[in-house]
Amino acid sequence: MGIIAEYDPFHNGHAWQIEAAQRQGAARVIVALSCGATQRGGLPLIPEAVRARAALLAGADLVLALPAPCACSGAEHFAASGVAVLAAAGCDTLVCGAETLTAAQAMAAAKILLSPAYEKALRAALGEARSFAAAREQAFLAAGGAEILAPAGAAAPSLRSPNDNLCIEYAKAILRQNTGMALCTLPRVGVGHGEAQAAQIGGKAYASASRLRALWHEKGAHAVAAYVPGPAFALYAQAEKQGLALDVHAADLALLSRLRAKAAGAAPFSEVRGVSEGLHHALEKAVRTAVTAEQLCDSLTTVRYPRARMRRLVLDAALGYTAALDMLPPYLHVLAARRAALPLLADARLPADTSLARLEKKSPACAAFAEAQSRAADFGALCRRSPGPMGLAYSTPCELL
Repeated sequence: MGIIAEYDPFHNGHAWQIEAAQRQGAARVIVALSCGATQRGGLPLIPEAVRARAALLAGADLVLALPAPCACSGAEHFAASGVAVLAAAGCDTLVCGAETLTAAQAMAAAKILLSPAYEKALRAALGEARSFAAAREQAFLAAGGAEILAPAGAAAPSLRSPNDNLCIEYAKAILRQNTGMALCTLPRVGVGHGEAQAAQIGGKAYASASRLRALWHEKGAHAVAAYVPGPAFALYAQAEKQGLALDVHAADLALLSRLRAKAAGAAPFSEVRGVSEGLHHALEKAVRTAVTAEQLCDSLTTVRYPRARMRRLVLDAALGYTAALDMLPPYLHVLAARRAALPLLADARLPADTSLARLEKKSPACAAFAEAQSRAADFGALCRRSPGPMGLAYSTPCELL
């Protein structure tokens, strides 16, 4: 079975998901882990080597990189990339969290979103709705979506709820790529996505990853101890001592410094992926006045352009990511593994290796992705409490158990 995740940080809810997959009969659990960047358009709290080992200690067998250009992308490309990685590794089932949807509902919804009827309805809705999300929901319902989600009457919330929406994107990717993978949905345990409150269930404490990041930034790693498995906390305490946690202020300065340097050139942001309808002009103007990353995103965010999309646009601009990187991962980079699980990759449908340096030599596409991954790693290394050197994407060893 496979899981697509960020684990930023890995917590009790993530451990429960791995255990649930094993209870459902998973012989091996393979994780596609966001590497160097996150889907929300930022840098991870802690480097992927720490997050990957935490997953390994909680029962995962293989942790494969979801490269930064894919990790920092919209739900559709993020999901498609994760599915491609897991399918290439031989996964037969994708396990994901969902607020309300069953696997059958998600697959049925995906079929509608891939249908000509939906495409036609979306074109009509885009001329009326104030945002893409609203147009998507309107077109989905017009194409028969209400019947799939009835009788719960959860059509609108399901398309807007983060986990349900991502679950449907996973289903779309499974169908588009003809992977033959099954989909297994699991309810979130304890708290919902992004919730500020914590919960106690069965003697364990649960909190969302966003809440744990806030606690860590405010009070340090010890503040998350109750919400993460013991072995993971030991890793976090060590990472904090080594200065590996994200320095938000340093990240702001590094980001704005890069963007201001680019703003001095001719048409500096016209090639950034995701740019449309003059967004590159708006970005250039905002870069010249913003003094924090949040202020920069504030000035770009509108009803039409959601904040998460603008955060990804800003990071893409800083890293120089263009539309040429909107492709599926061309390799399987092993971040962590149980030695007994490594033979699983013998039949992988993509080049697989523990070394990014070896992978980049496999093809021009592999070289382009490895270089893009290295850019994210170099940028992230500069934004730690104790800044690191360049080249960590190539030199960090695979974690083995």
